[in-house]
Amino acid sequence: MLARVTDHLEEGVISLLLVGMTLLVFVEVVMRFVFSAGFLWIQELTLHASAWMVLLGASYGVKVGAHIGVDAVVRLLTPAVRRAVSMVAVVFSLMYCGLFSYGAWIYLGKVYKIGLELEDMEFPKWIAHSILFIGFILLAFRLLQLMWALYKGETDGFHVADEAAEALEHLEQERAEQEAAGSTGNGEARS
Repeated sequence: MLARVTDHLEEGVISLLLVGMTLLVFVEVVMRFVFSAGFLWIQELTLHASAWMVLLGASYGVKVGAHIGVDAVVRLLTPAVRRAVSMVAVVFSLMYCGLFSYGAWIYLGKVYKIGLELEDMEFPKWIAHSILFIGFILLAFRLLQLMWALYKGETDGFHVADEAAEALEHLEQERAEQEAAGSTGNGEARS
């Protein structure tokens, strides 16, 4: 249940941030080049929205296997060894998330205590920068899900994007479609 809610929330927020950033940049470009004016806060808001999108996207990327991995050596290992190596990698990744979350928590606490605001907007800096903590907690959550799947034997490693395999699949699909269209066209010509 929690995983399903997190999935939909992540996807929605990432989509909203991407659309929002696109609109903000469009407005800024039109204001600057058409009207020779602009808003100072748009650049700062876009920068923070991109930070939120990247850090939320990192955890989402673990979930859907969108990260690019160099796995040439890992693929040579047996599935059991690959699982063990992946579990070690997840443990190190969780340690990194823990260190970064701890540091972010301390940073956010100090910024909150001082009462800093963003430079171009009257908005608490600790809220805008809270993605440092939230993003790494979500990443740790996704890594724990991966660790559980490794432990149960449902997977033998990280799911990573394989752009070469995807390109070859796409090429094969195009060829199959062309052949199907060619055979359909030939049959009609004979009739």
